Amino acid sequence: MKATQTFVSTLKEAPADAEIASHKLMVRAGMIKRLGAGIYNYMPLGLRVIRKVESIIREEMNRAGAIELLMPVVQPAELWMETGRFQQMGPELLRVKDRHERDFVIQPTSEEVITDIARQELKSYKQLPRNFYHIQTKFRDERRPRFGLMRGREFTMKDAYSFDRDVASGLKSYQAMFEAYCAIFDRMGLTYRAVAADSGAIGGDASQEFQVIADTGEDAIVYCPASDYAANIELAEAVPLVAERAAANRALAKTPTPGKATCEDVADLLAIPLATTVKSLVLATDELDDKGEVARTTAWLLLVRGDHSLNEVKAGKIPGLKGGFRFATVAEIEAHFGCKPGYLGPIGTRQPLKVVADRTVARMHDFVCGANAEGYHYTGVNWGRDLPEPDVVADIRNVVPGDPSPDGKGVLAIQRGIEVGHVFLLGTKYSAAMNANYLDETGKPQPMVMGCYGIGVTRLLGAAIEQGHDERGIVWPDALAPFTVVVCPIGYDRTPEVKVTAERLHDELAAQGVDVVLDDRGERPGAMFADWELIGVPQRIVVSERGLKAGTVEVQGRRDAAAQAVPLAEAVSCVKGRLKA
Repeated sequence: MKATQTFVSTLKEAPADAEIASHKLMVRAGMIKRLGAGIYNYMPLGLRVIRKVESIIREEMNRAGAIELLMPVVQPAELWMETGRFQQMGPELLRVKDRHERDFVIQPTSEEVITDIARQELKSYKQLPRNFYHIQTKFRDERRPRFGLMRGREFTMKDAYSFDRDVASGLKSYQAMFEAYCAIFDRMGLTYRAVAADSGAIGGDASQEFQVIADTGEDAIVYCPASDYAANIELAEAVPLVAERAAANRALAKTPTPGKATCEDVADLLAIPLATTVKSLVLATDELDDKGEVARTTAWLLLVRGDHSLNEVKAGKIPGLKGGFRFATVAEIEAHFGCKPGYLGPIGTRQPLKVVADRTVARMHDFVCGANAEGYHYTGVNWGRDLPEPDVVADIRNVVPGDPSPDGKGVLAIQRGIEVGHVFLLGTKYSAAMNANYLDETGKPQPMVMGCYGIGVTRLLGAAIEQGHDERGIVWPDALAPFTVVVCPIGYDRTPEVKVTAERLHDELAAQGVDVVLDDRGERPGAMFADWELIGVPQRIVVSERGLKAGTVEVQGRRDAAAQAVPLAEAVSCVKGRLKA
């Protein structure tokens, strides 16, 4: 292809609202153009990358036995009402009405629709297992869309759904999809980790995320360098840091700490390690009456070590908090503790409440906590002697670097990642709710066991750029670049020999299956090179009059510091060898 046959529109400056590298570079490279908040036009070069992503996904999904179909963007609300998600999902679910006042949703995902297809089409155990997938536009009404394609409102996603007879068969389908995902991201040339993850709003049992490693990633990935352990920080297990609780050595004392409302400030004042303090967090759960009004509120006091932080996902798995919780209001805190936040603790509360201690806190002794009086903390606090044993002991904290790995094979490290894929074993959550049953060998109806497997197609563009860029622009992996080779002729419009040679090189590469573009725009060398470095084409061939006199062209990889002079006759084989490498 020639550059004049596509649309190259680069910018020297990024828009003011672009915060991260991928957003800035995609706009500057002319790959996307903002239409509205979180909504973008995909320009020709950006669309070429999307099509390459989709092609790799299709090939590996088909190879794994999945069958492609296409489900609509607009879905009847009654399907979502069957599962309860029409009411349960928040404002991210865009709800609309047609001219007849019937309710519809703009799909963020397709569990309900695919389950409706399955209950109509899959009647017998002989038709299972089955796996359907599609690549389709999604819409989630993000409160604050940002970061370009990384967190937009409209995006493209590949979602697949497996249907099996039982959990054992479902796990086989899950494993097949896991392996297919590894093949997909391997082919894309991305550095990634597959990590254990929480299932979130979709629900399910087995769950793993695929995270592209990038310093700007929103997710924290926990892993053990000495083993295969890896998990999203929401799920990473925090083992107790104290082997067993020691005996009390200090007397309980109410110690003045004027103006010291944080564990860090208290530790500094008392000249003690932060790890000997305990912080208190107050949650509340509401029980509703038949009218949907709050009938009763239960307060929960969660205790974590002063140098640790609460993991809300883990907290949400505690019996009593599973149904949902919120942070207590200041008025509720004052009613239970008799003081404002900053000096709270489990000793001498005004009203009863549930106490949940992190595993490490439950084994601490002689610790420091709030005294429920402004300007005071208790020192020398011990379980059993000074306060009852906690109602619940659970892992409720985020891990930190250096924590022991749960598999006992080393210590944990943390790096940032961008989630680009997620595989779930859903079980019967949707099939049971929607009566998606099959008949087993005895003719008895059984709910189908489902799996769900998603890849963020357009998000992958942003993730790949966050992982591969420099001060000059994008550095694409070969498999994703809009073009893998660009031929840059110097003097294309004024030197016949340069023009003929450049076109011949282009045609030879194209004939051998190389995705090549010839820059026939007649730009000056500096501007021409800057454009293709910004766009991120992996290999560049420069044809010049001076080089041709010496019988050479210049070949340079996007990551190379300098160009290599290559005999003209060897140029095509040289570039193809670089691409294979």
